[in-house]
Amino acid sequence: MRQTALVADTPTELQRSSRDQERLRAQLEAWLRNRLDAAAAPAITEIAATSANGLSSDTILFTAEWTDDGTRQAHDLVARIAPDTDDVPVFPTYDLERQYRVIDEVGRRSNVPLPRLYWYEGDAAAVGAPFFVMARIDGVVPPDLMPYTFGDNWLHDADVARRAALQAATVDVLVDLHGIANAPSTFSFLEFREGGDTALRRHVAHTRAWYEWVAADSGRSPTIERGFAWLDEHWPLDEGGTVVSWGDSRIGNVLYRDFAPAAVLDWEMAALGPRELDIAWLVYSHRVFQDIAGAMGLPGLPEFLRAADVCTQYEQRAGIAPRHVDFYGTYAALQWAIVFVRTAHRSVHFGEREAPGEVDEVIVNRDALERMYQGTYWDET
Repeated sequence: MRQTALVADTPTELQRSSRDQERLRAQLEAWLRNRLDAAAAPAITEIAATSANGLSSDTILFTAEWTDDGTRQAHDLVARIAPDTDDVPVFPTYDLERQYRVIDEVGRRSNVPLPRLYWYEGDAAAVGAPFFVMARIDGVVPPDLMPYTFGDNWLHDADVARRAALQAATVDVLVDLHGIANAPSTFSFLEFREGGDTALRRHVAHTRAWYEWVAADSGRSPTIERGFAWLDEHWPLDEGGTVVSWGDSRIGNVLYRDFAPAAVLDWEMAALGPRELDIAWLVYSHRVFQDIAGAMGLPGLPEFLRAADVCTQYEQRAGIAPRHVDFYGTYAALQWAIVFVRTAHRSVHFGEREAPGEVDEVIVNRDALERMYQGTYWDET
């Protein structure tokens, strides 16, 4: 998952991993020698951790060259590596094979733009953790740090028409993804193990288990626990159909070229569930940045990714009207709060900030959550 970490005393450059780059280069070269033919003679000429969005899995950019059919070629690649447990990962487990498989299946069954997959490696002995390798795609990402809503970046500085085109094209990605037929059976490997009689019940149970794991390290959050109670009290009577949910469906996880999606990234939160999970996540993941900008006296982008507009565009393209978006938006905000708690704990671990006096101090969207619980937030313009 990719996210901001704008809390008090938090730096704008955050440490993601303690892995040594030169050691990783040697490990990946050795792995490539075993993966490719003997005559390939692979060599890694460049390697670096990404400076883009993202604080969950380790994302390593590298260029590898090898000989194939007598021709020596360079390949720009990306390795997604499960984080070291000592680096305070965002999630309790990282199933890289699951991520690889969902990217592969979505690529086969839809027009969602995805990077080309090369290999999955499940043996942690290779680099210290499971990983997979995919092609590097050229494009730009709306920045998290500092948030694109603050200005002075390609998305904020674009004209309204181009931002509208980007919004529409991103909604189309969700429509295409959710249109994959027979999702519950084809993607049964995405079903969460936590109990519940519907996909949404299992999804929320999975999130609750995640929170309990976070709370064991960071302490309990009254704000988050009120959120779970609120969800129980406002549960939709009809959850609708079950689709493949991207999970982390925000513009910060898309590489864009000319304001159109070139590659959809970060599938570690993929699941089965109602389509509104992704729609509301797309909306709220912009709104959280918009709220931060507003709190700092900046105009931001108030006309961008508005809930009503996104839902209208989705209905026009899919022929299905999203429902209960305030419920799913509040659920999205609750998950963001858990992320804020965990990433603050990581920043303390790396010496980037002081430990908070109370857990709720690090929840950047705490005020927004309170307004959601009171039933006023989603009515605001």
